[in-house]
Amino acid sequence: MTSADAVDDDDTFKILIASDIHLGYLEKDAIRGDDTFNTFNEIMSYAKLHQVDFVLLGGDLFHENKPSRKSLHCCMETLRRYCMGDQPISFQILSDQAVNFGNSRFPWVNYQDENLNISIPVFSVHGNHDDPTGVDGLCALDILSVAGLVNHFGRSQSVERVEISPILLQKGSSHIALYGIGSIPDERLYRMFLNNQVCMLRPREEESSWFNVFVIHQNRSKHGATNYIPEQFLDDFLDLVVWGHEHECRIAPERNEQQLFCVSQPGSSVVTSLSPGEAVPKHIGLLRVRGQKMQLQKIPLQTTRRLYLQDVCLSDLTHLFSADTPNATQRAQAYCQEKVEEMLEEAERERLGNPQMPEKPLIRLRVDYSGGFEVFNGTRFSQRFVERVANPKDIIHFIRKQHRQDNKDDEEELDFEALLNRASSDHQNLRVEDLVNEYFQSAEKGLSLLSEQAMGKAVQEFVDKDERYAIEEMIKYQLEQSQNHLRQRGVEPTAENIDQEINRFRDSKKNSTEEEKDVREVISRAKAMRAQNNDDDEDVGQSDTAADVAMDTDEESYSAPPTRGRGRGSRGRGQKTTTTRGRGRGASGRGARTQNAPLQSPVKTKHIMEAFQKPSRGAAAKRDAVIIDESDEDDVSYVKPKPTRSAPVTSRGRSSQSQSQKGVCFDDDDEDEFDPFKGGSRRSHR
Repeated sequence: MTSADAVDDDDTFKILIASDIHLGYLEKDAIRGDDTFNTFNEIMSYAKLHQVDFVLLGGDLFHENKPSRKSLHCCMETLRRYCMGDQPISFQILSDQAVNFGNSRFPWVNYQDENLNISIPVFSVHGNHDDPTGVDGLCALDILSVAGLVNHFGRSQSVERVEISPILLQKGSSHIALYGIGSIPDERLYRMFLNNQVCMLRPREEESSWFNVFVIHQNRSKHGATNYIPEQFLDDFLDLVVWGHEHECRIAPERNEQQLFCVSQPGSSVVTSLSPGEAVPKHIGLLRVRGQKMQLQKIPLQTTRRLYLQDVCLSDLTHLFSADTPNATQRAQAYCQEKVEEMLEEAERERLGNPQMPEKPLIRLRVDYSGGFEVFNGTRFSQRFVERVANPKDIIHFIRKQHRQDNKDDEEELDFEALLNRASSDHQNLRVEDLVNEYFQSAEKGLSLLSEQAMGKAVQEFVDKDERYAIEEMIKYQLEQSQNHLRQRGVEPTAENIDQEINRFRDSKKNSTEEEKDVREVISRAKAMRAQNNDDDEDVGQSDTAADVAMDTDEESYSAPPTRGRGRGSRGRGQKTTTTRGRGRGASGRGARTQNAPLQSPVKTKHIMEAFQKPSRGAAAKRDAVIIDESDEDDVSYVKPKPTRSAPVTSRGRSSQSQSQKGVCFDDDDEDEFDPFKGGSRRSHR
């Protein structure tokens, strides 16, 4: 018997942890379509091989908010194959399951259901890709929950306060308090932490005997002033934090010196972006907990398609050629070809030792052509490697470092190329919200009517969840609110007064709960608009290409996104007429749509000066009532206050013990087996 087997006794929890599996990512791609399903099958096979007590997932099990039938089918097939069986469950739940799983139709853990035979339970929080949406607030995990395959926990429905009640687990003499919180918009959760609106409940009995694990799915790296969750916000009584959402694999526990807990970031199990963070080898973790001690063993994933990435700066190759050298472009192209060949050779060497690794790797060569060099044809360059790589369309990526000098006297136009071709260190964290915020900062004078945060959320809904009417409805909604505000204020109709009042009105709602309510209202309108036009995404033959949004800046009309092809030939949808929504859309609605014709909206965009025209009785009857809350929110402080706890929470001073006293053991070797509990001291009871 090996040392690893010797510690797997009746007092030791064995937990398999993983995160960001993204089932269904590129499922229609001819080469990469089955990658996520194969990797998920491998993850669950390890759970059965190591006979774990349960599987703990950190969110984003699915890539799409509304996963396809294939994604759901493959997920349920894998869970049924590896999670159902006659193996007895060796731990028990001591907490009130009606509280832990209160959002489920069956508020108890699945292995205690008399109609199910579960051998490996799966506990999971939801992520930002598979978060609850719609009127009923359901997500894909809720489907798996009612099917008895997954225990969905960590869901909070309140936007004012988050109260996290742990799942209390016991195995022999070991006790685990499992906390979890599903994905919440980072700005909102950041503000909640500052305002002491996040409370983590603790058991009264034997407070110091629990090993506290917290699962979170938020930004860990700083993307903005409030667009992340600092580790210092989390309570210091925690022992281990499993951090989802971040795709770089940093699964080896990292100690936080201030809070004295460890953070394990499993990262994604599949490559979803060609960035440096995704080039790190993918792992899952086998966590062992006995008493107050833990050990995390890294398990490398064999079926994950590897990403090989290199950076080339042409201006640093002066010993070979320069921008003034004859045929410099051809020489640069030949040099890049050599680099790609080197990465392919490296991929082939690694694949020979691992037959489960996909045959075609992902290759990305980022070329900095600043310094006077010219860009060569990337498509023609990639054709040489079509049969050898999994991403033949985007092997090479040209970037150029921008050296721009600010001139306060002259207004500069926004350079989208500079936004997209930013430095390589920032490119891995490029997000839709960041682009929107940067655009607003560069073009604020022309966008004074629109809210930065609200438009960022609308664009995110359009990109991540294919909510095609989100941007259009957001613009209309904010225009209506601005017009109603000006009518109520009775502002003198001059350009200067209007600008001042609009800026004051926009600033009063910035980063407030009222703005979040506006976003939810607009998203519900967008979903209602999609439902009216029967733009559901359930057809199997739909196109993969997302529709583009065309927004006119004149006063004529808005052009809504083109409809997707659904394989229905030329008969289209006929003379379809929709009901009016009380905003002057007219009786024609959005009828006479065909498959190839773009969707046109007959609504004219009102100019802001029209707010001072006396409305007719008919228009007043149709206009939506908008209630404006003019109360200003207090300024946000960036100093973390001392969190307060509710009545069930027992007080405890900040822990000053060292990490060795917590019994944390790090495993840097993927293959060596060892006894994590040997030579450690138990935590003293306080």
